[in-house]
Amino acid sequence: MRVSIFWRLALGSLAIIVVMAGVNLYALIQLRQLAAVSTELVSYRYPAIETAKRLLNSLYTQLQSEKKYFAVRDATFLSDFDEEAVEFQRTLAALQQQDTSPQGQKLLKETQRLHQEYGTLFRNRSEQAKGAAPESVQGYESQRDALIERVTGTLQVYVGLHEAKVTTGVRDSRISTARAEAATQQLVLVTLLLGLGLAGIASYSILRPLRRLQEHIRRIGQGNFGTPIEVEAPSDLRELVETINWMGKRLQELDDMKSEFLAHVSHELRTPLASVQEGTQLLLDEIPGPLSQQQRETLRIMAESSRRLIHLISTLLDLSKMEAGMMEYQITPTDMKRVAEASVNKVRLLADAKHVQILTDVPQDRVWVQADATRIEQVLDNLLSNAIKFSPEGAVVKLHMEPDSKTRSLFVSVSDTGPGISREDLPHIFERFYQGHGQGRNVLAGSGLGLALAKKVVEAHRGRIWIESEVGKGTTVRFVIPRSRSGVTA
Repeated sequence: MRVSIFWRLALGSLAIIVVMAGVNLYALIQLRQLAAVSTELVSYRYPAIETAKRLLNSLYTQLQSEKKYFAVRDATFLSDFDEEAVEFQRTLAALQQQDTSPQGQKLLKETQRLHQEYGTLFRNRSEQAKGAAPESVQGYESQRDALIERVTGTLQVYVGLHEAKVTTGVRDSRISTARAEAATQQLVLVTLLLGLGLAGIASYSILRPLRRLQEHIRRIGQGNFGTPIEVEAPSDLRELVETINWMGKRLQELDDMKSEFLAHVSHELRTPLASVQEGTQLLLDEIPGPLSQQQRETLRIMAESSRRLIHLISTLLDLSKMEAGMMEYQITPTDMKRVAEASVNKVRLLADAKHVQILTDVPQDRVWVQADATRIEQVLDNLLSNAIKFSPEGAVVKLHMEPDSKTRSLFVSVSDTGPGISREDLPHIFERFYQGHGQGRNVLAGSGLGLALAKKVVEAHRGRIWIESEVGKGTTVRFVIPRSRSGVTA
């Protein structure tokens, strides 16, 4: 199922939101646990410890009031003792209501029992006569000190119990906080990576078909109309893909009609033009009779124009065959050095007319390639003719040929010192009928078919052709074709 762009983005965003919500929920749970521990410490543990310490202070105050009373037998100290005892029992009862732990309840009950024994012991002693025997006084003090010590020890155990709980709670809080912090960092990192991953997947699934469509449109712009594109695209882009395929199909139909028309017209024009050229040559040979100088000059112009027209028509026919896949290549072992010499000899007269010097840099030994000698020679003819045509008078045209033993290829280049080709013209220079805008005023406009034909021939030989040019400094056309796999002798 092809999900639309909207739903891809929506689902990706929803996934990120869900993960972020999970991270926030986890952090909230950890915060609530920390808040619960803090609440327990503040509202229960610390107040319990403080209350137990107040009970100890109250017990010591009672002991002081007791000693003073027995020393002077003043009712004021007895009243103070009673008030402190009542306050001790009230505070102890409130603490018993707050403490819900079994161990704490046991300690508080033990404290209450011991305090009550102490109070009973004090009442019994206070009812005795003032001049009691020293033995009974010492016995009372021993019992009292033992009870006071047991009450104090019980309360201190109770305080120690809660302090241990506080220490454990603080330690657990720190551990939980550290664990929550580490887990939150990891979850945030995972969320970030997941978000980037989902964003990358969503972007890739959207941009990939768009880039393929862009590449396909670029190929259509270069003249490759026939092959439709099959793209696994979102439903939103399917209509665009179908429209582009329909456009390519229609352009291919129009291109086929144009090629068929050009081939038909070229074929129909070739025969009468050949007759015109033959007739013009007969007249130049003065077969019908002698000619004046003006008549000869006119016939020479007619013959040259006929030759150019026949060459143009032949090029059109060759291009039509190549594009239709009907061109037959005679691939045989070919000596490229001999082909280069033949091409240079063909354009020698054209170069001499413009006083252009042709320099050749070719290997001394023969260089063999598997190629159609006629077609490769046609490529060199076009490249050399263009170089001479665009070179100023007295310039130099260089033909360089270099075999590469590593790649078993042959590199060929033709360079001139003409006006060069502008950047905006370079991408279109191999298109049919395309003529750059940087031609000099004295350059005769060509048909724009020579480079297109050269590209077709080189690519048919499993090679590659390209142009390097700089305005005002000249142009170099380079191509590379595979060499012969085995040496061939002439």
